[in-house]
Amino acid sequence: MKNSAKVHAALFLVSLIYAANYSLSKDVMPTYMGPFGIVTLRIVGAALFFAAASRLVAPQDRLIGRADNVRAIICGVTGIGVNQLLFFSGLNYTSPINASLLQTIAPIVVVLASAVLLGEKITLTRVLGIGVGAVGAATIILSRDAGGLAYPNATLGNILILLNATAFGVYLVLVTPLMRKYHPFTVLARIFLVGAFVAVPFGWRETLATDYAGFPTYIWAEIVYMVVCLTILAYLLNNWALKYASPALLGVYIYLQPVLAVIIAVALGKDHFTPARAGQALLIFTGVWLVSRKPKPASQSTELPIPFEPVQD
Repeated sequence: MKNSAKVHAALFLVSLIYAANYSLSKDVMPTYMGPFGIVTLRIVGAALFFAAASRLVAPQDRLIGRADNVRAIICGVTGIGVNQLLFFSGLNYTSPINASLLQTIAPIVVVLASAVLLGEKITLTRVLGIGVGAVGAATIILSRDAGGLAYPNATLGNILILLNATAFGVYLVLVTPLMRKYHPFTVLARIFLVGAFVAVPFGWRETLATDYAGFPTYIWAEIVYMVVCLTILAYLLNNWALKYASPALLGVYIYLQPVLAVIIAVALGKDHFTPARAGQALLIFTGVWLVSRKPKPASQSTELPIPFEPVQD
């Protein structure tokens, strides 16, 4: 298989893994396990894996200096602990389609966070994209039929997902310098460790109170999927693909993820797609497209990273 085909295969599989999670998680929550319990299992499992991987792959690599260590702690809090707690709490209340569409605004948050934290200039095109994307997100959150009878607390869930995307966008801006300076496993081991300290106090009761003996086989399979595929496999595939994929190609797969999430949710009977949601998706996609457009050549050196690897989800 040619390298380009492998990159497409890896990015597609990552999109599929994330997209399926929106529907599969609904089987587990809240009947078999609460959202905080799932977060605890996932973060602790990933923390153990990346700690072992960093020792094997980059045993001499260590975070150096107070600034980098503080940055790693902030990344662990925002990108792992808070991000995961918000995502699964929000998904527990809202529908898979709403959650997948709202998560797509992460590139917009990256632009805003870079302007605030790094002093990056925002072009007129990106201002327009931020506005259009914000309108799309607002229509989802405020829609009267956002949840219906199936999701009576959908508005709260939508807000939590929006906050989740915001936390992840801030995380992406903060973690980029660390990823460029150290081995990825070194960074991931540290931030997942910090994330575990954030998540475990919220989720340990749900984790211990869960009746694991009563899990059907398919629930066990979905738990393993969320711990292994969603966190570890998706990261490994995505991290490899990012070495070869262009920003334009990553942009295509940003849009593909919610499309796959819609198809899976409808096929499994977890949600339904309406003309109103199509309009909301168009607004968000247009906003993300405008924000993700390359700046003029003079400012290409400060081009913002296009987020594709949600640590949520």
